[in-house]
This record gives sequence, C-alpha cells and structure tokens, in this order.
Amino acid sequence: MEYKIEGGTLPVVICQLRDGEAMITERGSMSWMSPNMRMETTTGGGIGRALGRMFAGEAMFQNRYTAQGGPGMIAFASSFPGSIRAFTIAPGREIIVQKSGFLAAEESVTLSVTFQKKLGSGFFGGEGFIMQKLSGSGVAFTEFDGHVMEYDLAPGQSMIVDTGYLAAMDATCSMDIQAVPGVKNMLFGGEGVFNTVVTGPGKIYLQTMPISAVAGTLRPFFPASK
Repeated sequence: MEYKIEGGTLPVVICQLRDGEAMITERGSMSWMSPNMRMETTTGGGIGRALGRMFAGEAMFQNRYTAQGGPGMIAFASSFPGSIRAFTIAPGREIIVQKSGFLAAEESVTLSVTFQKKLGSGFFGGEGFIMQKLSGSGVAFTEFDGHVMEYDLAPGQSMIVDTGYLAAMDATCSMDIQAVPGVKNMLFGGEGVFNTVVTGPGKIYLQTMPISAVAGTLRPFFPASK
C-alpha cells in the first residue's frame, strides 16, 4: 500500500492498493474510491471487540475495503479541520489514541480499547476512562484537531496537558490527573479543576484545536433553545 496525504488543514489521505490488499475504517470515513474496491462490513474480531469499540466512541462494526481484479484507490478524509498522521504500527510500537481519533488502517492493524489504570484519569482526564490502542503491524492513519506538536518524554519525565489537548501517546507512556493547585485557581482561573499528566518514556502528540474547546468557544454565540 502506498499513500499520500493532501489538503493542508482540510486533509485527506489517498491510498493506492495492490490487487487483494485491504484497509479498514470504522466510521464510514471513505470519501471516494475506484470502482473495483469491494466493501464488506464486519465485527472486526468478534462481538466482544465490537462492543469494546462502541464504548470507546467508535461504531460497533468495521468496513473493510479490498482491491479486486487489479490495483485500487481509496481516500479517507478528516471529519474536522486539522491533521492526518500516519503511524507504522509493530510489536513494541503500539500507540494509544483519543476517542474517535482512528481514521483508517491496513487490515493487519488491530484496534482495541484500553482502560486507564488510575480511576482519576478516567473520570477527570482529558480523553476519558477509555481510549483506543492500535497494535498488530502495518500503517494506521489518525485524525487530530488542529496542528500537532510532538514531544519525546524521557523515563519519568512528565508533561501537564489541559483537557482535550492530548491526541495520542506511545503505549509506553502513562496518564494520570492532577488537581489545579489552590481553590481560587480552580474557581476563577478558567482552566478547569483538573489537568492531565502524561509521563514517559515515549512520544506524545498534542493537538492545538480540540473540537470540544471549539464547541465551548462557539456556544455563547448560539441562541438559547426554547
């Protein structure tokens, strides 16, 4: 499979597949494709994994697209202005992504749910108790909101991240929450009550325009419902 990411801040990834190669997606993200791409809807590993994906914020079923009778082309577009990133997944090189961050992947990549070990990160962290883990082997595509900043964290090194800005991290990283110090800071600082703390070793990916933050900014401009 060969691919090219186009479109700048309104990105799309265009994939060229050899005969018999297949890709998976979970949210009907296919934008256009050649006529010889065959679509098949599956549970992607059984009903257990399907239910797990539902709790992670994804659809229960996966769509598999396979090139038949020769090379095929398929494109997947982002659902929000931002970035599409390609990750090469392999044993020991798994990543954890935010809910709804998965876009598409080669069928040899496995998508599963992962539970944060500490309850605090689940109830108060930026991306909730359940996130998604990409494992197996192959190329996977994720969509992030806005521009993406990358940081390499050494063992024991931490980064404090405001709610929603953590887009992805290496599976070797851990995540917890930390209360904003001081009651006055909590009540009047405008930064919320909790921050997410990510600790290395590993790389983290931070997004500059979480859709949740955009929604909060626009909410005062919408008329109140009657």
